[in-house]
Amino acid sequence: MKGRQTTIKDIAKKLNISVSTVSRALRGLPDVNDETRRAVEDLAKKLDYHPNAVATSLVKSKTYTVGISIPNFVIHFYSSAIVGIQDVLAPAGYNIMVCQSNESYDHEVKNVQTLVNSRVDGLIVSQSLGTQDLRHFQSVVEKGIPLVSFNRTLDGLPASKVEVEDYEGAFQAVEYLIHTGCRRIAHIAGPQNLRISQSRLRGYRDAMAKHQLHIYEGYIVYGDFSIESGKASMSQLLELSPMPDAVFVVSDHPAFGVLSGLKERRINIPEEISVIGFTDEPFCSLIEPSLTTVAQPTYEVGRAAAELFLKWIGDKDHFQPEMRVLKTELKVRNSTRRLWM
Repeated sequence: MKGRQTTIKDIAKKLNISVSTVSRALRGLPDVNDETRRAVEDLAKKLDYHPNAVATSLVKSKTYTVGISIPNFVIHFYSSAIVGIQDVLAPAGYNIMVCQSNESYDHEVKNVQTLVNSRVDGLIVSQSLGTQDLRHFQSVVEKGIPLVSFNRTLDGLPASKVEVEDYEGAFQAVEYLIHTGCRRIAHIAGPQNLRISQSRLRGYRDAMAKHQLHIYEGYIVYGDFSIESGKASMSQLLELSPMPDAVFVVSDHPAFGVLSGLKERRINIPEEISVIGFTDEPFCSLIEPSLTTVAQPTYEVGRAAAELFLKWIGDKDHFQPEMRVLKTELKVRNSTRRLWM
């Protein structure tokens, strides 16, 4: 069988029996005698026979494969979430097929089309920064394919969603800065089209309002989730007078950029400016100063997304999309002042 995959026809020819007999033997059906069954199984093992997954899927109308589309492999949040997804799906007999959009709408559309054309049984996705039009996801729903979104969830679509306490985590972070004596608190926000950005901005605004602190709109700068964006946004804030005495950043990678920019200008952290991020990427505890941040349960986010898929696929006729919201935790480190309250 050199150069191609062994088929049941090859096994049948070598044993001089029918293809249907080989098929029944490999499926463990009772109408095959033990001697024939053993011969089929031994030869299948010797020839390294594996069932044709595509053919099996056509018969069963299932591929036992779940498609995943994420913005970026490099960000630890997504790699950790994928591990959580796989740890739930593998015991249930599912494989995963992972695509990266690289924050591109066009790439995301092509990824979704590729996954759907591969006959995946469902999709678990986190949308790209460039995604404004959700018609490619709407098409998934219309085809009856289970759709679960996580972190950057899909508003306005009948998809299950997994989020963390974005608003509550942001509120707690800003309130912590206030309790440490900061008053001129800036916010480096994420893209305005994303629900997580909107929720974290709202948490910032409400914490400031609760403590009757004036929100200077110049202290709110919109960027993305890159290190470069954080550095550029901080440079913009440092041109203001008075400059902020603290900054709450939408996520950890731009927060790293903030720290880098401040150190280049020899601005003391946290004595002159405190910095808080969001996510708790592994590097947060390793850099100097270590980064205070709002920790997300990344692995559990992935597990929850996979659980919602299994719940949906288990009862497609009656399942209603669900929302799960997981708790966050403030991790205080050296990039913020000590609490004096």
